Amino acid sequence: MPKILLIQGSNMNLLGIRQPEIYGTTTAAELDKMMQDYAKAKKFDLEIFYTNSEGECIDRIIKAYHDKIDVLVMNPGGFTYASHAIRDTIKGVKILYVEIHLSNHYERGIHSVIAPAAQGVIMGLGIQVYFMGLDAALYLAEKR
Repeated sequence: MPKILLIQGSNMNLLGIRQPEIYGTTTAAELDKMMQDYAKAKKFDLEIFYTNSEGECIDRIIKAYHDKIDVLVMNPGGFTYASHAIRDTIKGVKILYVEIHLSNHYERGIHSVIAPAAQGVIMGLGIQVYFMGLDAALYLAEKR
């Protein structure tokens, strides 16, 4: 059974509260339930980890490597703009990685410094990016 780690980065715990016009009205708790139900239906293990700390995020990625997680899916949130350290960790441990974003970064003039470590990036489709990201992770795990 594939093991997928979803990291919700900086400010993602504020889903449904922070700027709903950009990020939607689905709360973090509602999204977690929807994703766990999805994992159960698709028969894969899913761990969801929230952090507002870059160091905790890096530590969790390193732990994922040691735990033999098949694929990392991450919405880096506020880490997107400047976390070269997270990118370097992903590249360093060579974990398969799918990056997701609720909004279209091209429309908003945002550049992800972490995305170069990803096998794929999905953005701009609201909450649906989470399910597309999990499907992409399953695809990568199967392909391995």
